[in-house]
Amino acid sequence: MNSFPLVSVIIPTRNSAQFLEACLQSIKNQTYKNIEIIVVDNNSTDNTKEIVRSVIARSEATWQSRIFIFNKGPERSTQRNYGAKNANGKYFLFIDSDMELTPKVIEECVKIIQSKNDISALIIPEKSVGIGFWAQCKTLERSFYVGVSWMEAVRFVRKDTYIQAGGYDENIVSGEDWDLSQRIEKLGNIGRIEDIIFHNEGKISLWKTVRKKYYYSQEFLKYLKKNQKEEKAKKQIGILIRYRLFFSHPLKLFKNPLLGFGMLFMKTCEFGFGGIGYLITKK
Repeated sequence: MNSFPLVSVIIPTRNSAQFLEACLQSIKNQTYKNIEIIVVDNNSTDNTKEIVRSVIARSEATWQSRIFIFNKGPERSTQRNYGAKNANGKYFLFIDSDMELTPKVIEECVKIIQSKNDISALIIPEKSVGIGFWAQCKTLERSFYVGVSWMEAVRFVRKDTYIQAGGYDENIVSGEDWDLSQRIEKLGNIGRIEDIIFHNEGKISLWKTVRKKYYYSQEFLKYLKKNQKEEKAKKQIGILIRYRLFFSHPLKLFKNPLLGFGMLFMKTCEFGFGGIGYLITKK
């Protein structure tokens, strides 16, 4: 068995110039070195592609031959599948362009998945970071989801398992990570690592986050129709279940009362706008 198999890191992008270079640098800084990077851009109108080309040009020779950029759309599921189709690795790591890996993420993933043959894929804990009050609210919210099986989704997966599962469903735009995870779980066990991924929210506004929730909620019905019998899907849409999760950790929720109430208000607004988008689509 190859002790250092190739890992393909696949990143869909769309106008990702703000965060992409930090994302790519965090991959290059991994303690595990047998990596290739595959960026699949969806017709960006900013300088996303130029950033990738600049990173390639400034990299040492060994990296220059292991960073690739393609153009494919229209959404993340299609981009990820296209990246996987052009990947050479034994393992796939799917991340977003606004994420940064801590240095040992890939090393730990390879170590665990090679030592446990019954594990098909791995969950990597995520921590949101950002600027401003609402970004802090999002950080607090995401902290409640770490270790909650029905909220987390796999990111590191064996290539053969990914193929057997059929990859991402390209008809699903919202909930596609959960959909793939649930299909993979039926093929084998899912593990997790301790090292984390930082998810950079940037500077967000309340309007921006509810508008995003409204957009994705209109696409979420496709995921729900496909997974309506899945117990996890029922929990994912359960508003009361989500609030119960928050209030089950009162010390965390109200350690900073202003932040706690702000997070609950933000989440209520998201549920409200998301519900409107869902109902419009359902009609």
